[in-house]
Amino acid sequence: MAYVAVKGGERAIINSHRLIAEERRGNPDLAELTISQISEQLGLSVDRVMNEGSIYDRDLAALALKQAQGDAVEAIFLLRAYRTTLPRIAVSKPIDTTRMTVRRRISATFKDIPGGQVLGPTYDYTHRLLDFALAAECGIGKPEAELADEPLDSVIPRVIDLFDGEGLIEADISENDEEVFDLTREPMSLPAGRDQRLQNLARGDEGFVLGLAYSTARGYGGAHPFVGELRLGEVIIEIVPEDLGFPIEIAEVTITECQMINQFRGTAEQPPQFTRGYGLTFGHCERKAMSMALVDRALRARELGEDVRYPAQDEGFVLPHTDSVEANGFVTHFKLPHYVDFQAELQLVRQLREQREADQAKEAAE
Repeated sequence: MAYVAVKGGERAIINSHRLIAEERRGNPDLAELTISQISEQLGLSVDRVMNEGSIYDRDLAALALKQAQGDAVEAIFLLRAYRTTLPRIAVSKPIDTTRMTVRRRISATFKDIPGGQVLGPTYDYTHRLLDFALAAECGIGKPEAELADEPLDSVIPRVIDLFDGEGLIEADISENDEEVFDLTREPMSLPAGRDQRLQNLARGDEGFVLGLAYSTARGYGGAHPFVGELRLGEVIIEIVPEDLGFPIEIAEVTITECQMINQFRGTAEQPPQFTRGYGLTFGHCERKAMSMALVDRALRARELGEDVRYPAQDEGFVLPHTDSVEANGFVTHFKLPHYVDFQAELQLVRQLREQREADQAKEAAE
């Protein structure tokens, strides 16, 4: 089918909407993707959209991915926009990740850890070879993993807490009564507290945060990191309704938590010790949680008395540039008409060239 350009702004836009709906559907002879298929079989993409869209709802994230033809950044934009229409009913209590129903839990610091290493679902040990069996339309059936001999403990302590007894790691200051900044409802402000920075990184573009994390380990951030613990599993969400006065369970969500350990040489006030970097995400997002923890530690340079020398340590650079929605909006706005601006610059360049030629001619005459 040949398409003819449609003249006129409104008609062109309406026709563009029709064209994108047609492209989104693809070949009508093939079965259409369902929301449940996307949610169940493209789970890691769904998890990323939930994270950066700031909504824990697998079906909504799957719908956004379908609507955006799999474009994660556009899907995140859609989900963020929808989020602005939702009322806030309550604020949940802080989650306790030691009570997580663990599916995966590893540490790179000790071979034997309380509760044991739990490899769980991971691509870390797979061969990076295309599996053509997955292309078989008839499917390959449902794989079944072996069950463990014994269930895991209901409470699994954090590996990083093993250092507390010796004073080898800085104190955990995450538990306090201060009101937490809400980046989804308040504009970003600098200098930013750690709560604001962590929220920013959790919502930040995964590729950008990953690149910043990579830079810290390549000498542009002074990082010497170790994965103290990385865990994946389900946690209970509780709220305390005003008319009840006691907590009730409202949901179970999947999260990934990463605690990075980083060497700290100490200052005149603080002895040499290990410091913490923290990352927590919705769903199964290990790369994001690890990157977040590395950048979190880099952004703590000033408060730890370290020199701020590199981009990943500079919150004035990092925080305004992590957001894929804002970055996408700013970059893509260049596609909009800028006729008047360009004509002004075109005229300026012509004048500058005329002036340059006149100056060269004058110099030649002299």
